[in-house]
Amino acid sequence: MAPDRKLSGPRRAAVVGAGWAGLAAAHVLAGRGYAVTVYEAAREVGGRARTVAARPGGPAFSAPLDNGQHLLLGAYTETLALMRELGQDPDALLLRAPLRLASADGRFALRAPRLPSPLHGVAALLGARGLGAGARWAALRFVLGLRAQGWLAAGRDPMPGQAGGSPTVARLLATWNQPREAVARLWRPLCLAALNTPPEQACARLFAAVLRDSLDAPRSHSDLLLPRCDLSSLWPRAAAARHQLRRGQAVRELVPGDERVLVDGEPYAAAVLAVPPGIAARLLPPHPAMQAVRQALRAFRHLPIATLTVRLAAPFRLAFPMLMLTEDAARGHLGQWVFDRRALLGHDEGHGELAVVVSAASDFEGRDRSACAAGLLDQLREQLAGQGAGGMPPVQDWELLVDKRATFAAVPDLARPGNATAWPRLALCGDWTDTGYPGTLEGAVRSGLEAGRLLADAADARG
Repeated sequence: MAPDRKLSGPRRAAVVGAGWAGLAAAHVLAGRGYAVTVYEAAREVGGRARTVAARPGGPAFSAPLDNGQHLLLGAYTETLALMRELGQDPDALLLRAPLRLASADGRFALRAPRLPSPLHGVAALLGARGLGAGARWAALRFVLGLRAQGWLAAGRDPMPGQAGGSPTVARLLATWNQPREAVARLWRPLCLAALNTPPEQACARLFAAVLRDSLDAPRSHSDLLLPRCDLSSLWPRAAAARHQLRRGQAVRELVPGDERVLVDGEPYAAAVLAVPPGIAARLLPPHPAMQAVRQALRAFRHLPIATLTVRLAAPFRLAFPMLMLTEDAARGHLGQWVFDRRALLGHDEGHGELAVVVSAASDFEGRDRSACAAGLLDQLREQLAGQGAGGMPPVQDWELLVDKRATFAAVPDLARPGNATAWPRLALCGDWTDTGYPGTLEGAVRSGLEAGRLLADAADARG
């Protein structure tokens, strides 16, 4: 370390972490006149939504694989605006479709018509195919009831043992008497997709926030946005190219002060810590005002997401690029969604490619990957039997990726820190900060934008 080093030249800022949050913060700081250096321990930018290098000797696919298949929504307004500012065209890079949930076996379908909000959501629920009339009306009562309560997700009556806190999604659904078929076909898949946390553990307030921003907002906010390129190419690489990127460099020491922040001994006028909670807790120096924050960071629990990418021996297309799968844990049928990579990415017309997503994939931890993949492949063959002329073609190859720390467990009453720290020259950001959302990509971007503005505004106030 060099404690006597002084700042000189233009204002310099450091961003530790080149995920969606960190790169959003870097963009704001650069726009406010900072020369930004981004530190990234990995070789690829994008954080938990990034492209992964092909495994040596592994299967060859028509396009790069990501560490997980991601879905965006029309409600991701800050992400879409950031893409445009970076010269990345969302209309070309994302397939936009009205809200549509359809099962691969054809037994369930829900689609939002192009009606003004909230009529589009009402029509979608009442017109859902595969739910009985009672289940459809119960689902509508649930959504309208939450809306009448301001989406507070508190239930209609006080809940025993929940005073002052938030119930779980399962408890909330039970309070609103949601039928088993509505839970299985609609609410459980949505909860897993949005929070990556089972309904029995997931925070109802965060789930209600997702419903609010999809169904009680402009109709376009409920649109599905499916990436048509690998995730690092969506915008993170374009953002990183505007800054000095120190790829493969893990920061080991952070020393914030009144006049500067030392990052591995190098001085900066401001710094953003955009790393996972456990790493942030390790890098933050002791400070009486930060004791509760460091304790909260250490309390985060993470859940995995598994993605099985399948290359087929012949062309194959799904009826829609994203279909729901029906789970049966006893048979190893753990997939919740299947995506048509060939339809989205537009490569290699001679082969079909599918990606199966398993949220909250704790069942995969410690298990043989071939056995896990076998269960998912059996699930695909069975539930895609009605797709195409003769069902799914033979499997030519597959790759199973398990991101063990994909998102934090979105449990009730989780203490999540804000962006500010005890040091005005240092800010935190990440989807795990107090964004009001679960661990979504939009939450990460909004957190990064807020951290960048916070530091720049503080510097302006100092003159």
